[in-house]
Amino acid sequence: MTSLDKVLDEAMDLPLEQQEMLIQILQRRMIERRRDEIATDAKTSLAEFRAGKLKAQSAEEAIASLREFLQHE
Repeated sequence: MTSLDKVLDEAMDLPLEQQEMLIQILQRRMIERRRDEIATDAKTSLAEFRAGKLKAQSAEEAIASLREFLQHE
């Protein structure tokens, strides 16, 4: 049995109120982790922009670049 299966089995043995608390705790932690990732990405992007590795673009240019990128994947 994998560790995820073990965790799920143990979670199912908890009373309903504790299962709900567990879900809320996991959701909050996932949100916080994602915020940290976004902050790190933003800091990296700003540093690259300030170093001249990125150029300023209008919204239209950025959208066009994204569409072109997605079409070629």
